[in-house]
Amino acid sequence: MTLQRVCEREMERQRSFSIKSTSVFLALIITTISSAVIFFTFFSTSLLKSNSSNANNFQIDLSPVASITETTTNLHISDSSVSPPQSPILISTHFSPPENTSGSAKIPDFEKKTRGEVSSVKVIELPSKIGEERKKKKTNKRISQECDVTNGEWVYDSDLPLYTNASCPFIDEGFACQSNGRLDLDYMKWRWEPRDCDAPRFNATNMLEMIRGKRLVFVGDSINRNQWESMLCMLFQAVKDPKRVYETHSRRITKEKGNYSFRFADYKCTVEFYVTHFLVREGKARVGKKRRETLRIDAMDRTSSRWKGANILVFNTAHWWSHYKTKSGVNYYQEGDLIHPKLDVSTAFKKALQTWSSWVDKNVDPKRTRVFFRSAAPSHFRSFSPIYPLVSKTSLFSIHHLCIVSLDSGGEWNSGGHCREAKKLLNQTFKPSYSSKNIIVEEVLKQMKTPVTLLNVSGLSQYRIDAHPSIFGAKPENRRSQAVQDCSHWCLPGVPDTWNHFLYLHLLHKR
Repeated sequence: MTLQRVCEREMERQRSFSIKSTSVFLALIITTISSAVIFFTFFSTSLLKSNSSNANNFQIDLSPVASITETTTNLHISDSSVSPPQSPILISTHFSPPENTSGSAKIPDFEKKTRGEVSSVKVIELPSKIGEERKKKKTNKRISQECDVTNGEWVYDSDLPLYTNASCPFIDEGFACQSNGRLDLDYMKWRWEPRDCDAPRFNATNMLEMIRGKRLVFVGDSINRNQWESMLCMLFQAVKDPKRVYETHSRRITKEKGNYSFRFADYKCTVEFYVTHFLVREGKARVGKKRRETLRIDAMDRTSSRWKGANILVFNTAHWWSHYKTKSGVNYYQEGDLIHPKLDVSTAFKKALQTWSSWVDKNVDPKRTRVFFRSAAPSHFRSFSPIYPLVSKTSLFSIHHLCIVSLDSGGEWNSGGHCREAKKLLNQTFKPSYSSKNIIVEEVLKQMKTPVTLLNVSGLSQYRIDAHPSIFGAKPENRRSQAVQDCSHWCLPGVPDTWNHFLYLHLLHKR
């Protein structure tokens, strides 16, 4: 065999070996991949079975975002559907340890977040269905009595008002702004909404049931008459037969007469008002050669005997203590036969309240009667200049109007003070003040034996510069002058409805 032939055979043998080696290598690769696929499939199946066996140890903790209570709701995941909660919730996940463990396992980082051990907690939005429920009702808030209902904001509510000048026959001319020609009616549409309270809306039927067979009595000045007329109107909307509501002495409500008792016959209850500017006695005494008006700060108003036996008493006094005679205190305040030549108004106010508190402690049975004292309502006799923005109905915090109000006094009701230009409430960048009279009231209430609930309406009412009668406290033909405006009382419907809502919430909670 030639050398050339030998070389050719050797090359053919090597080529054949190379092909066989490649085939074997490819076969090994294919075998390895197949084995890996089989192993991965088996491992995944085992893992899924393991997770399935522990499904009962996985739960979602649903905690209300704004809840003050410590109660949480735990919804366990299962194959069945879970009804969505009706409030905005903060979702965090927990793994419950198996029952046969000591519970000493290391806590995962994400669970530390829910316990506050890690700084950030992620808020997860709920499905749209739950989101819709969340809009319908805020169940994450506490009931009204368990939090400060005065901490909140005014929100525009198209469902208001609860009544109108046309639907309520008990609004006297001084408060019937719409009937007197006021055309801008947004002042009727604002509702006070507490931030931390799920406060139920006023329900006239419920209120009438709560006072069935009882006497609800308002005692105080014309601002309390304002609130009393508001209550009459709010309750009247639930009465089926208007003829079953009447004044027991057939009196028509006017500014002149001050004592009224309206009977709701179907509920055998009365809603009454007794006028007293100071709660204590107004009178006259001889000072020198002249007989002067005095205020007996040591004696109760003469109508006090009529208040006895009431089941709910709502008192107020503040407005008249800012008048000239009371502020100056010169030969005006009287105790016994002593007429003080000069007495500070704050001292006199406290003495008068102590006289009132002594009467309450002596004449009121706390087991039968609930006593309320409403704080001072603000007046808004102002001049206008660019300081504080007013609020539009579109947004409580946005500025849409050039008409803005200064809090510098522009005079009292008889010296050029006015509020006609104010058609929007003050923005919440304005911080309400707390009057010295309210501080004195709180001091006196704390010293009483009889429990008295303070209806603190001062701060929330200070925003409502838009809600006074101004020139619309009288019909056009009865107006003496547009220079005299009422920036102390309130249009009805309006702000006093909120004061009565507070009263309703307190009674509802007690019930």
